[in-house]
Amino acid sequence: MNYIGIIIGLATFLCIGVFHPIVIKAEYHLGRRCWPLFLVAGIAALVASLFVPNEYVSIILGVVAFSSFWGILEVHQQHHRVRKGWFPMNPKRKNEYEK
Repeated sequence: MNYIGIIIGLATFLCIGVFHPIVIKAEYHLGRRCWPLFLVAGIAALVASLFVPNEYVSIILGVVAFSSFWGILEVHQQHHRVRKGWFPMNPKRKNEYEK
């Protein structure tokens, strides 16, 4: 039996589940300006996936890399969700949400 599909699927599911609250917390505490952190993390994971000898770890690092890249888009969308009132606004950065 080949379990690799289940393992990679589970890793992808967990990665998406972990990145969701990370994006929410990052936008709350740092605002939209945190997107370069996701870019750097994505590039680091992407480069690491090229040099890791274990193909399964390489695949998972690739999933982490592209989840980080997707997080860039999600940070900006999270900002708009906060402006709509769907998520709490950081009162210290209230001026960032004004039009």
